[in-house]
Amino acid sequence: MPIETLHVPTPDGPADAIVAFPDGGGRHPGVLMYPDGFGIRPALRELAAELAGHGYSVLVPNVFHRHGPTPLLDLPEHIDRDARPAIFARLMPMIEAHTTELVRRDAGPYLDALAARPQTAPGPVGVTGYCIGGLYAVHTAAAHPDRVAALAAFHAPVGAAGPESFRRITARAHFGHAASDLTSEQFDALERELDASGVDHRSEIYPGTVHGFTMPDTDAFDPAALRHHWDRLLPLLGATPTG
Repeated sequence: MPIETLHVPTPDGPADAIVAFPDGGGRHPGVLMYPDGFGIRPALRELAAELAGHGYSVLVPNVFHRHGPTPLLDLPEHIDRDARPAIFARLMPMIEAHTTELVRRDAGPYLDALAARPQTAPGPVGVTGYCIGGLYAVHTAAAHPDRVAALAAFHAPVGAAGPESFRRITARAHFGHAASDLTSEQFDALERELDASGVDHRSEIYPGTVHGFTMPDTDAFDPAALRHHWDRLLPLLGATPTG
């Protein structure tokens, strides 16, 4: 699938991003894909290209653009447990500095840039995200309910969004949790909160998984869980009026 690099104007300067889209021209439903904390790299390019191959125009932003362009971190080809401490020592200050206010401030420009692409069909879009990017996807759906029709988040701290954000979501949603990320009691409490807020959603704990199960360049990767993620994400996008 073709992949291009672009720069998205935001109130705090340009954010670099990639966009993937199907071969053959035409306009396709849009999807804003938030990366995990490790950012844009070959694994995210592969995810974006895979989704584009199913008929979507996909934009992946560098969410930490205030700290510099991609690549922000010198990542190894494979991120194992030995590499994580040094990576997270640099990554966590960026995550902590990227407040909900900044997520919402950037969300509109990202959606505008996706809509402006000649490969993107007009109309509502899907938003998906991984790890911390899943939380950013939730905040985006809450901040722009008129523009986001489908929402998905995988191994993400969804509960951190809270009822204030949940009550504003009108998108149909899927939340795929890692088994290591929350207990059954925490899962049940989150479900009650989502139900009370009126979120039209489906949630699952993906059995036997650990945080980061979709990412093939980490030791958390679970090929079966990644396939299951596609089995949930694609029907959600396909059944939701986007584009």
